Amino acid sequence: HTQYVFMGDYVDRGYYSIETVSLLLALKARYPSRITLLRGNHESRQITQAYGFIDDCMKRYGNVFPWRKLMEFFDHLPLAAVVDGTVMCVHAGLSPSCCTLDQIRTVNRVQEIPQKGPLCDLMWSDPEAIDQWALSVRGCGYMFGTRVVQHFNYINDLELICRAHQLVHEGYKYSFAPENPLVTVWSAPNYCYRCGNVAAILQLNSNLERHFTIFAEVPDNQREIPPRIPQPYFL
Repeated sequence: HTQYVFMGDYVDRGYYSIETVSLLLALKARYPSRITLLRGNHESRQITQAYGFIDDCMKRYGNVFPWRKLMEFFDHLPLAAVVDGTVMCVHAGLSPSCCTLDQIRTVNRVQEIPQKGPLCDLMWSDPEAIDQWALSVRGCGYMFGTRVVQHFNYINDLELICRAHQLVHEGYKYSFAPENPLVTVWSAPNYCYRCGNVAAILQLNSNLERHFTIFAEVPDNQREIPPRIPQPYFL
């Protein structure tokens, strides 16, 4: 009865965006109480038009209707999840507009990701070696530091924030030693088919003890590139 939390960025920058999101949707439909799909910054209209997913849909289906329906689905994805009351999972990071979990629960998620505000921050912000807040070099969201994470974890009775969003060559990376209240887990090996990184999955047992599974990409000679010949949407 293992439960799974996926932390966003299911599409773009790869050959298998359609296959990946299709598999995740099938798993969610088959095991609705065991699969949690969080939203990432790539689950948006603006980003998927810039980084390839809309083109994948056009080449595969010959029209944008599947892309539009998936964008509506992405609008309804949850923004965060809490595991056993002590581990918060979120795609990117924290927001100065949300100091508590209850404030995150009140964020209107059924919309395109805006360029500012709490929804934007949760999808775009990054940890940084500072104390408080700073504007992000990404142009969206914030950089947040040690005291921000310590305060958020303390008032929400959390032990760990688990997030994705940033490439980590070792697969995972703790931030803000020695307490290590935040970990970045990156699950795309050899990102963009050129970064050479390994990937990781974080496993939590019934006692919330942590174990990281590290894995590499499929060798080139074992990977098939999906065809890009347009297929009729209604087969």
